[in-house]
Amino acid sequence: MDFRHGTPALSDFPVARWRQSLHEAYGRADAAALGYGAAEGAASLRGEIAALVRQSRALDASADRIVVTAGATQALDILVRTLVRPGDVVVIEDPSHTVLRQVFGCSGAVVVPVPVDGEGLRVADIDACVRAQGRDPGQVRLVYVTPSHQFPTGVIMSGGRRRSLLAWAFERGATVLEDDYHNEFTFTEERLPALAAERHRDTVVYVGSFSKTLFPALRIGYAVLPPHLVQPFLGIKWITDRLTPTVAQEALADFISAGAYARHISRMTRLYRQRRRQLLVSLYEHFGAGVRISGEAAGLHVLLALTGLRGVSEEAIVRLAAGRGVRVYPASGYFVQDPPAEPTFLMGYAALPVSRITEGVALLADAVRAAGAAGAVR
Repeated sequence: MDFRHGTPALSDFPVARWRQSLHEAYGRADAAALGYGAAEGAASLRGEIAALVRQSRALDASADRIVVTAGATQALDILVRTLVRPGDVVVIEDPSHTVLRQVFGCSGAVVVPVPVDGEGLRVADIDACVRAQGRDPGQVRLVYVTPSHQFPTGVIMSGGRRRSLLAWAFERGATVLEDDYHNEFTFTEERLPALAAERHRDTVVYVGSFSKTLFPALRIGYAVLPPHLVQPFLGIKWITDRLTPTVAQEALADFISAGAYARHISRMTRLYRQRRRQLLVSLYEHFGAGVRISGEAAGLHVLLALTGLRGVSEEAIVRLAAGRGVRVYPASGYFVQDPPAEPTFLMGYAALPVSRITEGVALLADAVRAAGAAGAVR
């Protein structure tokens, strides 16, 4: 029972319908389609992506501002190569994914973590955090945020923080990189639009992918760019990668235009809502007041903090849970400053059936009790 985050319900993907789209794409493929395609991606797919983000994220962007990439990570890498020079400053959320520190650090930039609270990135702290690293806030070239479902806390950035961040970025001449990695899955009636849908005066790059909504091996992502960044971004993509596989793009465009993508998202949203509900019910049933959960409003994971435990490490719980057939993942490594004082875990649920979630949480609770008893003895 693996509570790994970032893995969708791959066994529920409509393989037969996807095979049909692939068949259609190869059936229409001519010599041009089988050759080197445009660096910006297939026109058909960029048009479908423009329609998708307009409908689901209230982001009105023309297809000529969209570049197809080999997943979201490539979009991040190209943007760093486009904007950041050695000695520049990149601001990231704290906590955040460890891979980000590696991607941004490879550019020779100074990576500055800024704390996150219940409203998202603490914009008012950016200047002080940058100065604490011996840099001037005017050296910030990029601010990375996950406003729709902060990774890993799951916090949704408030409207006030969004406006403050856009004003700060415009004043400093910085670019905001919005990573909307769980863009389709929200479980509240009210849903804030993408940050890039705000009036941002060309300061926001929106990055998305189909890894969580469809399947990771597809390796198709995209960036929605301000007009002045399109050609510099394309120039680097041409040099480093040339193109994202063309026929797969045409198949995805067919999958979306035929309505199969919308049906899949609707079906997965119902499934994930059920699994999320069961995870929360099971956690509160077994841990009661001894658990604190954040991030349940959106995305495919929650952040679980076990309170009231003394002398118990995350590693001990991981080891004892593994002995019972349950895999859980410590969250403390995502924090640069002020790691959580209590054992904290990132709990993904998307790939687990309800029965396995129920069983897994019960076994995790047994492991926590055993860890607590061992800690009390010491």
